[in-house]
Amino acid sequence: MNDRPRRPTLVDVAEHAQVSLATVDRVFNRRPGVSVRTVERVEQALVKLGYRPDPAAVRLARGIQFNFCFVLPTGTNTFMSMLASQVERSLQWLDDQNTYGDLLRVDVFDPLVLADTLRSLIGRYHGVAVVALDHPAVRDAINALVDSGIFVVTLVSDVPSSRRHRYIGIDNSSAGRTAATLMGRFSGNRRGKLGLIAGNLSLRDHAERLFGFQQVLAAEFAGLTPLPTLEGNDDALRCKVLAQSLLQDHADLIGIYSIGAGNRGIVEALEGSGRARTVIFIGHELTEFSRRYLIQGSMDAVINQDAGHEARSAARVLLAYCSSQPMIDDQERIRIDIFLRDNLP
Repeated sequence: MNDRPRRPTLVDVAEHAQVSLATVDRVFNRRPGVSVRTVERVEQALVKLGYRPDPAAVRLARGIQFNFCFVLPTGTNTFMSMLASQVERSLQWLDDQNTYGDLLRVDVFDPLVLADTLRSLIGRYHGVAVVALDHPAVRDAINALVDSGIFVVTLVSDVPSSRRHRYIGIDNSSAGRTAATLMGRFSGNRRGKLGLIAGNLSLRDHAERLFGFQQVLAAEFAGLTPLPTLEGNDDALRCKVLAQSLLQDHADLIGIYSIGAGNRGIVEALEGSGRARTVIFIGHELTEFSRRYLIQGSMDAVINQDAGHEARSAARVLLAYCSSQPMIDDQERIRIDIFLRDNLP
């Protein structure tokens, strides 16, 4: 049973002030034709009842409609597919707020394609959420959106030197440091090499994870030597080839850190080499595949961000900006999850 008190309406205000609903509407919207004494009575009722207008109802009554666009990557990245599904659900919620949205899938690894796509949104939307590549052309396109009056939030991967309004995602440097601490603890006192496979270091989230990972290794685990970072473009087949090379070329390989996507390919390489349970494997994002790998023991830990929370937060933040409504910062903070096979949800 919900014991939460009902939100007062203008009908309640009219009853309390003993006037008509039309009179309350006139006073609330500061229209003429109401006596000073009646205005005072209505205003006292508004204060006493703690009336707050419903923003969605106000927009509907005034014919105000917002249009948002979510720009996500193309490809087979399972996490991005999960994010797209969550965005679709958020678009349904936005529809109830008299706000409409579109979902575009774009090759975000190509900065010129992404920049052109962003520029094409000018004049069509009030708000844009984008998984962005940190590249001069993309920064310039984001700034052009902002200059045109569009609210822009970066999603999952940030472009901090742009004039975007807010970043929605985890602290990726902290995520990388967390991965390094786990790798160091799992390795015990062993000394050896670590393979690092990123998607693309032009993605800010991948670059920041790498930075945090290397920070902790250098400070706390000098016996673990990171090899040059490889880029797999979040493609499972390419990541498999890169992991196979690491396993073949380095007999003293202790662990692999997957900074981006492509975990399926890395696990296939580990299983094929017969070293799946001796080489530590840590990656990102809890998907149907990484869940399975944790359970079977071919993956040791997953650093996760909640795709649903990110999609909902982007929708709420854009709506708050467009409506000039306050935001609850704690609600929009995306936390870092750490999953082992023992604490899977």
